[in-house]
Amino acid sequence: MIQTVVKRDGRVVGFNEEKIKTAIRKAMLHTELGEDSRLIQSITDHISCTGSTQMSVEDIQDLVEDELMKSERRDVAKKYIAYRDQRSIARKAKTKNIFQEIIEAKSNDITRENANMNADTPAGMMMKFASETTKPFVDDYLLSPTSKLAVRDNLLHIHDKDYYPTRSLTCVQHPLDHILKHGLHAGHGESRPAKRIETAAVLACISLETAQNEMHGGQAIPAFDFYLAPYVRSSFIEELRLIETLYGKDLSHLYDIELDDYLIKDLGESEGDDRLLQHAINQTVSRVHQAMEAFIHNMNTIHSRGGNQVVFSSINYGTDSSAEGRCVIRELLKSTEEGVGDGQTAIFPIQIWKKKRGVNYLPSDPNYDLYRQACRVSARRFFPNFLNLDATFNQHEKWRANDPHRYYYEVATMGCRTRVFENRFGEKTSIGRGNLSFSTLNLVRLALECRNIKEEQERIEAFFHKLDDLLDVAASQLNDRFDFQKVAAPKQFPLLMSALWMDHEQLEEETTIEKVINHGTLGIGFIGLAEALKALVGHHHGESEAAQSLGLRIIRHMRDRANEFSEKFQHNFGILATPAEGLAGRFTKRDKRDFGIIPGVTDRDYYTNSNHVPVYYKCSAQHKAEVEAPYHELTLSGHIFYVEIDSDATHNPEAIERVVDMMDALNMGYASVNHTRNRCLNCGHEDANKDEKECPKCGSTNVDRLQRITGYLVGTTERWNHAKLAELNDRVVHD
Repeated sequence: MIQTVVKRDGRVVGFNEEKIKTAIRKAMLHTELGEDSRLIQSITDHISCTGSTQMSVEDIQDLVEDELMKSERRDVAKKYIAYRDQRSIARKAKTKNIFQEIIEAKSNDITRENANMNADTPAGMMMKFASETTKPFVDDYLLSPTSKLAVRDNLLHIHDKDYYPTRSLTCVQHPLDHILKHGLHAGHGESRPAKRIETAAVLACISLETAQNEMHGGQAIPAFDFYLAPYVRSSFIEELRLIETLYGKDLSHLYDIELDDYLIKDLGESEGDDRLLQHAINQTVSRVHQAMEAFIHNMNTIHSRGGNQVVFSSINYGTDSSAEGRCVIRELLKSTEEGVGDGQTAIFPIQIWKKKRGVNYLPSDPNYDLYRQACRVSARRFFPNFLNLDATFNQHEKWRANDPHRYYYEVATMGCRTRVFENRFGEKTSIGRGNLSFSTLNLVRLALECRNIKEEQERIEAFFHKLDDLLDVAASQLNDRFDFQKVAAPKQFPLLMSALWMDHEQLEEETTIEKVINHGTLGIGFIGLAEALKALVGHHHGESEAAQSLGLRIIRHMRDRANEFSEKFQHNFGILATPAEGLAGRFTKRDKRDFGIIPGVTDRDYYTNSNHVPVYYKCSAQHKAEVEAPYHELTLSGHIFYVEIDSDATHNPEAIERVVDMMDALNMGYASVNHTRNRCLNCGHEDANKDEKECPKCGSTNVDRLQRITGYLVGTTERWNHAKLAELNDRVVHD
C-alpha cells in the first residue's frame, strides 16, 4: 500500500489518492465517452493497494498508464499519455530557453556568471550547456531534502554545484619544489626535473594548468620566489661553464661563491675573474627576466577546462631574501610592470606580496627595496596584492628568519581571497592544501524574515535562532558533499593526488582519496552583512557603532559554530567572507520579489560582498579599514580588504604603502587597491586618464575600464554580469 510519494523536487509527502482520480478524470473529459466514475475508483483503489510503500510521482503515473491501457478505455490512456508529454515539455521549456540564450551568445547572468570565462566561444558554450544540465541532477539526486529546501527558499547557495558530481575539490597551493625536483607525471605526459630557470618557469605553468583541469577552483603557488631560487643559481653556473668553454679557464671556484645580489653592471668596471663573474651575473639576470616574461605571458594565454578559460592562477612571494630569491622577485616585478603584448596589464597570475617585519617591510629589512618596487608596480598594474604575515592569526610559532625552509610556515592565499592555514589533521601550513568546497548563507533574507517583530532585541534574537538553524543545514550539506568527494579514486586526479595534495604518498595502495582529503577546508560563507544589519537595526556597520557591534557578534557567532562543526564532523570548518560574483544579484532578485523594495536592503541589484562596507557608502579609507579589520580574524577561510583611490596611482605608490600600513596597524590579513586603468579593446593601449572616451593612440571609442571584480582582474567589463556592473557603477572613492 502506498503511504508516501517522492516528488520531482525530492520532497517526500503523504500519498493522496485524489490526485490520481483528478488526473484520470481530466483525461476522460477530453474523450467522446466522457467520465467513468466506476473505472476511476477501480484504478485508484488497485494502484493504492498494490503499490510500494513509497513511490515516485513518475512511477505512480506509469501504473496509471498501465491500468488504463489494460482497461476498455484505451482512448483515455492516449489522452493521459499525451497530457504527460505536454507537462514534460513544459518542464523542459526553461532549459530550452537557457540553451537558446547560450547558443545566441546573449549577454545575461547565465553566460556572464564567471567573468573569467568566455561563454561565447564553442568551448565556453559547451561548458555552460554542461553546467546548466548538471545542476538539476545535483538537486534531484545528491542533495538532502533539507539542503534542497534551503536552496529553494533562497537561504543557501552551493558554490560550483555543477562540479558537484565530479567529486572535484576547489583549490590547492602547489608544492612546486616537488614538481621541479622530480618532474611532472600526469595522464599521458611527463616532464623531466628542472635544471635551469627557464624550465622551472615552464613547469610552474604546466603544473598550474594541469591541476586546473582536475579541480573546479583556482591554483596557487605559495612560495614562488623560494621555489625558483635554486634554478637561478644553476643557470648562473651554466653561464660560468659556458665562459670556461670560451676562455679555456677553470671557474669552478666561483660556482658556490656567495653573492650579495644579482644586478646587471657595466663590464668596464671590472677585470679578470671579476669581469667574468659579472658577465655570468648579467647573463643570468637576462635569463631570469625572460623566464618571468614567459611565465606571465603563458599564464595569460594557456587555456584550461576545455579551452575556454585561462588558468585561475595566483603566486605568493616576497620573503626570500637570498640573492637568487631576490633576483626572481625583482625580475618578476619588472616583467609585470612592463606588461604583456603592447604593454597591457596582465590579468593572471594574481600576485600576492607576503609582507613580513624583519624581512621586507621596514627600511632596515633586506627586501625593503623590493617592497617599495612592489608598491610601485601595484600602483600601475593592480598587482601585487598584499598579504600580512604579521597579523596575529597569520603567524606560525615555528617560523624562524634563519630557516631556509621558513616558507613552509608562512600563510599563503588564493588571489580571490581563499585562505587555508590551520589544520586539525596535520602540520599548520598552506602548502599542499586547499578548500574542498564552500556554501554561502543569505544573511539578508534571515533578517527580512524577522522584520515584522517590532521589539528590536526580540527581532535580533529571532535572527540568531534562524541563523543557527541555517548554519546546521550548511554544515550538514558540506559534510554530505565531503562524504561524496572522499570516495573518489586517486586516478581521477592524476597530478593532484600524485604530487600536490598533502600526504598523497599514502594513497599508493588506496582505492579512494579518503585518507588525505581531510587536510582540506570546508567553508561556510556569507553575503550581505550590511543589508542584514540595515534590516535588523536600521543602519549598516559603516554608519553605526551599534550596528558594527551587532555585525561582529553575528560573524563571531558563526565562527564559534564553525569550530563546533569541526568537532562534530571532524573536518576543518571555517568562515569565509564570500567573494560573490554570480551570486551578487541572485539572492537579491528573489528577495526583492518576495519582500518588495526596502530602502538600504533590497533597493539595489546586488547585496554587498560578505562583511564589506557598502561600495556606495562615502567614507575615508581609514574608516573603512577600521570597520572591516576586526572581521579578518573571524573569517579564516578567506577575506579581503580593498580601497578605491581616485584616478592615476602610477605616480602615487605612497597610496599603496599607506594601505599596507593600515593592514599592519589594524591587524588585517589581506588587502588590495583599486584605481583607474583604461584599456583600448582595439589596440590594447592603456593609460589612467580619468573619464577617457577615446583612445589617444588609435582613436577608437571602444575603451573599457580595467577593474577588479572580487579579488581578481577582468580584461573587459563586457563579461561582468548585471549585478556586478551595477555594483561597479556604485563604487565611490575612499579619501
